[in-house]
Parts: sequence; C-alpha cells; structure tokens
Amino acid sequence: MSKKARINSSSVFLVSGGAKGITRECVLKIAQQYQCKFILLGRSLLQVEPNWVKDYFDELELKKRITEYFLSLGEKPTPKTVQKLSNSISSSREIKKTLSSIESSGGQAEYISVDITDAIALQEKLVVAVQKLGTIAGIIHGAGNLADKLIENKSEQDFETVYAAKVKGLENLLSCVDISQLDYLVMFSSIAGFYGNSGQTDYAIANEILNKSAYLVKKNYPKCHVISINWGPWEIGMVTTELKNIFQERNIDIIPIRVGTQLLVEELNTVQNETVQVVIGKPILPTVSKLKPELKTYRIHRKLTLAANPFLQDHVIAGYPVLPTTCAMAWIANSCEQLYPGYKFFNFTNFLILKGIIFNENMANEYILELQETGKTNSEIEFDAKIISKNQSNKAPCYYHYTTKIKLLKQIPISPNYNKFNLTQTQVNNDFYQNGQGILFHGPCFQGVKRVLNINLQEITVECLWQGIEEKQQGNFQTQTFNPYTTDIQIHCVLIWLEHFYQQICLPAQVQKLEQFAEIPINEKFYVTAEIKYKTETCIISDIKIHNLQGQVYSYMYGTNGTIISKEKLKLIK
Repeated sequence: MSKKARINSSSVFLVSGGAKGITRECVLKIAQQYQCKFILLGRSLLQVEPNWVKDYFDELELKKRITEYFLSLGEKPTPKTVQKLSNSISSSREIKKTLSSIESSGGQAEYISVDITDAIALQEKLVVAVQKLGTIAGIIHGAGNLADKLIENKSEQDFETVYAAKVKGLENLLSCVDISQLDYLVMFSSIAGFYGNSGQTDYAIANEILNKSAYLVKKNYPKCHVISINWGPWEIGMVTTELKNIFQERNIDIIPIRVGTQLLVEELNTVQNETVQVVIGKPILPTVSKLKPELKTYRIHRKLTLAANPFLQDHVIAGYPVLPTTCAMAWIANSCEQLYPGYKFFNFTNFLILKGIIFNENMANEYILELQETGKTNSEIEFDAKIISKNQSNKAPCYYHYTTKIKLLKQIPISPNYNKFNLTQTQVNNDFYQNGQGILFHGPCFQGVKRVLNINLQEITVECLWQGIEEKQQGNFQTQTFNPYTTDIQIHCVLIWLEHFYQQICLPAQVQKLEQFAEIPINEKFYVTAEIKYKTETCIISDIKIHNLQGQVYSYMYGTNGTIISKEKLKLIK
C-alpha cells in the first residue's frame, strides 16, 4: 500500500542542471508543491551583472550594447566574443530568476557553479551549502550534454562529454551523500536510452546506464524512492525551434512544461513505488536520408544458444530444438531494416532452406549473415542474403543454411484483398497440438491455430489468434516488422491438410516468394488460407495467405515447397 510522500519544507534536494531548462521547471513545480530547499548545481558562473546592460533584455538590444561597450574600450568586437558575453549575462539572469522564483514559492535555494564530473570540487563546494540548508534528503540528476553525430563522425571527446555528465556525474553525486539515508533518487533519462535514436549512440548509452543504475540502487536500498524517467522531447531545454518543427513533421509529441512537471510531482507523491523506470514519450523514428549509390557488403556474426532463446523449447523436432525457418527470415529482415532505418521489409524471393540449424552437439560456434546489396534507389533496396556457419577450427567445413533475395521499401504497397475467402465450416477435430504430441508438434510460443473453418483437396482455411510472448522468451529473435511466430503459424495449416488427407508430414524446403503488406496483429483473430498447387509422394507446393475477416491480406507466401518425410526418418534427423 502506498504512503504519503515524505517531502516537507525541511527536505533538501541536490539538483544537477537545476537552474535552467527542463530541470529548472521541475524544481519550480516541486517548490510550489512543498516549499522545500534546493542546492542547484550548474557549470555557468553566477556573475554580478554590469550596470551598462541592466536595462537591456531583448537579445538583439543586448548584443548591440555589448558591441558598443567593446568599441568604447577601443577593442574590436567579433561575433564570437559578443555571443559569449551575451550568453554569460543571459545565463546569470536565468539562474537569478530561478532562485527568486523558488523563494517566491516559499522555498529556499543555493546555487553552486561546479562541473559535476569533478568529484573533488563538487565535494568541497557542497560543504558550505549543506551546513546552511541541512542534510541532503534527495538527489535529482538532470544534467546532460549533447553531441549529436552519426557514429562514424563522433570523436572520443564527443563521447566523453556526453557520457561523463550523465554517468560520472551520477557517481559523483552519490559519493557526496550517505545513500542509505537518502529518501529520493530521481534521474532524468531519455527515450533515446529506451528506444535508441539516430546520431545519439553516446547519449543513448549514458541514459540506459542511468536506467540500470536505478534498478541497482533500488535493489540495494529498497527504502529509497528511486525513479528513472525516460523523457521524450520537451517544449524547452535541448529542443530548439527547428527541432520542434522537425518533431511535428514526424508526428512526435512534445511534452508541455505544465504536463511534464505535473507528471514528476505525481511520481514523487508516492514513496513506496514499485516502478523504477518510467517512459514518457513515443520512440523517435529516424528520418530517411538520401542513399549513397555504392553497393555495400555486410557480414554480421551471431552466436546462438538455447539459454538466450527460451522459445526454442517450444520448437523441438525428434528430441532436438530446431530454429524455425521463419526465425531465419526474421534474422535477415530485421538486420536489413536496422542497416537502413526508415525502410521496411517487403519480400523474400527464392528463400531456400539448405541445412536447418539444430541445437545439438554438432552446432557451430557462430553463424554469419552475409548481405550483398544488389540494387539501391531512394524507394527500394535489394540484397542477396545467406546465413552460413563455420566452427573455430579451420578444417571444419563451412555450411550454407539459408539463401534468399530480400527487398526493403520506403513505402509498402496497399494490401490486396482476398475475395475467395470461404467461411463454410467443416467438422474437423481441432485438437491440433495436444502438448506437442498432436498433428502440430509446436509448444505454446507457436500455438495459434484455433480451428479449421473448411478443408478439401484444393484448400484449407483456419482461424488463428496469437497472444504474444514476453521479450525475454523471444531472445535473439524479437518481433519487429516481421513476426517469425505468426509467420510460422501461417505454415501450420499445410501440416494439418497433409495429415488430414494423407497422414504425412513435411519439412520446409523453399518459399518462391513471400510478400508482407501489413504487420500481423497480436491478440486479434486472423485467418490463413492455403491453396494446394501440387502434391506428390515427395513434396507439396502451396500458396498461403494471412488475411483478416474482411479479406485484407497481411502476408502472402507463393510456392511454399515442403519435402514430405516419413515419421520414422524424422526421428533420425540430427
């Protein structure tokens, strides 16, 4: 059960970055709510304002007066020197305004000019403020720096500047207090740390460390109210007018000051909080930049283990976990999308299953996804893709597991409509799974077929619903644009058809083409219709559609080729 907040007029908060920007607005809201005390930390100097600028507040007027001042001294003003002094005067004014506003709200505040990455200077300067205001009850870590660049353009100094303010700053702040006596620890993280954002690798890393640090502190000091808030972009602070316009064009919500500050107060209002990390804002989707014409080659290495991929325990064939073919598809599709943010998977052509990946004693040490760009325009990108494996020993053979061609599009075509959708129901035993002992061997992670609507020698239609699984179960194969779990369910209807009419089973061998027009919904009914095109003693070929009740097609597999295999032979596969 929650308890009333312990903040009162005697509470002292140590606040980094607290005299300006977003943190300033949050401090003012807390001061209005509780009339408490603050030690504000910032790098800016709090200077005595010269008499000759006291009546100049407009930015242009201020710069004009500074220029006149330099000229009166016989010095030649440069844009850089004028801007520097203008910034310094404006910064001091903002700090003074913050201190005055806190006092007007009934609170009390001290400002310390210090770099929080300098632990010695921070500890020395805090002594006097603590003696004056009292023991620190809470920390609000709002300081941060930006150095947005694509990773290939970042310098070590860029990384250090961004990383140190967040991570070293937190470490130094905590070193100045007895954490066991701390009532509050509030960290201002960012959605860049949760979702990622182009050009902000260092910022994302630093903020994600804050998130994980919050969990660690909460675990070791459960009585402390710990919260890491992953803010989206605010209407002030590091978000410039130009950036606001870009966000609006990309349909990204901006957090109003009134809303953001109220959310913080509400988070502080309950002491016995169970939630350590709060995300406030949508992911910042990357813009699509103009493509460079040269065709590139990529080699992406991955180690596969059962421990890292719990879902594999629900895909066991002949006693061994086997990587579903659809997971190999997801591996390729998701990797290509990550190389080109803003482009989405559209199709595979001639997807060949050459050697399945079986989790047994013969597994390779690592697997390699090789991608070769074969065509690239501003509307589409095409790759040749293959997944191979090679053991550490140079004598070990190199195995080819999967090969295909893949296409990404900037704009996916409108979904076609399937007009032949048959709702006529046939009486069929719908107990397909039977805990992995039925027609379908799949465990809960892959169980989505709910009932057969109709079945004949030409086609089968089934009703499906996939409830989703937790991210930790998905391991290396997370659901993104391409969902390997629902796509695997798409193939189940062929297995049901084959068992129903011929008491046979098959393993996937080839998909001539797979097109995806829309993401397959989770926790909503969808339908799969398979048209049987060809059947012999050794193979079965079908076209398979996933669609909704209205016939809108989500995904279409053309020429799905399964190799028919005896159940006795299946038991011998390793």
